[in-house]
Amino acid sequence: MTGQLAFVESPVQLLNVLEWAHTQAPDRAPGEPPAPALTVVVLSPTDPMSRGQLRRMAQLARDDGLTVLWQEARAGRGALARTLRGLAGPLRSAERVVIGDPFSRYVQLLLTLFAPRRLTVVDDGTATMEFAAQLGRGERLVRWHRKGSLGPRELVLAPVTSMARRRLAPARGRTVEIFTSLPVEAPEGVEVTRNAYAWTRDRFGPPSLTGGADLVGTSLVETGVVDSAHYLRVVGELARTHGATRYFAHRRESSEKLHAVAVETGLQIVRPDLPLELIARRGPIGRTVVSFPSTVVHTLPLALVGTGVKVAVVEVAPEWLRATASPRAQGFLSGIAGTAAHEVDRLTHPTRLEFG
Repeated sequence: MTGQLAFVESPVQLLNVLEWAHTQAPDRAPGEPPAPALTVVVLSPTDPMSRGQLRRMAQLARDDGLTVLWQEARAGRGALARTLRGLAGPLRSAERVVIGDPFSRYVQLLLTLFAPRRLTVVDDGTATMEFAAQLGRGERLVRWHRKGSLGPRELVLAPVTSMARRRLAPARGRTVEIFTSLPVEAPEGVEVTRNAYAWTRDRFGPPSLTGGADLVGTSLVETGVVDSAHYLRVVGELARTHGATRYFAHRRESSEKLHAVAVETGLQIVRPDLPLELIARRGPIGRTVVSFPSTVVHTLPLALVGTGVKVAVVEVAPEWLRATASPRAQGFLSGIAGTAAHEVDRLTHPTRLEFG
């Protein structure tokens, strides 16, 4: 296997690999293989919603001329070792490697096997902003919602993370590109390429619009950042204020929380079968889309440009955070909301209710 090799673990990563491939040859017809060839290796997650979305995204990628290999890297004892052995040769022969999540332990282990000559990092959400900042400051790679101290597992994997960080940085004989729709400051020696969601707009839509609003869910409760009771109260208030009828669930939201959202707010829960950028572009979609701080406040305005859809972002108030949330959480979430596109409305703590 030669040419270009991409590793993805989420539907959004695969979508952005397709967007990146489109920028390499924007006039390429649908189904025409890119040159040089691009092979996408899916390191499959275990949760059913992510797997279902990835299966559908994989078919879209095949339809667009990419080769897709599905790897069950998490399928029990020995699966990771077998995956690493099988990919060592292709990694060494690839002229470019594309990755979607530089914080991933699986990707970091792969990076211990080779030093890529040309490396591209595509968006996997707002973590790209943190990756660029940490790379520029020379810090170890830590997800923004994690606590700063190292646990036993992190201590064991520290040498892997350290080597991966070095191999994610530009060096003699290695170029690094970040392909992003987010406002990132380019670390020294790193090329930042704009992701304008041209492939999405070219392949889908424009959508029909409903008369009301849609809410976009978040996994901030599941990641231990936002208090569950606060979240439910805020969602209910947003639904009443904006006349929303649908709630687009994040793929990592728990069934228990989604049930509570439906019962307490009356919202229809929608579990998207594709990333929200594609769902919105296909339509129907509300004339207003309200989201908590997340990648979609940067990506939806790009995917929906010219459609008349208005995107609004809800700023997270400090009192919504759990006591166990990372000290960086408030600043990071404020940064996402504050750097959203100028056409995005900012809802400043719309529910200053007495949470008790």
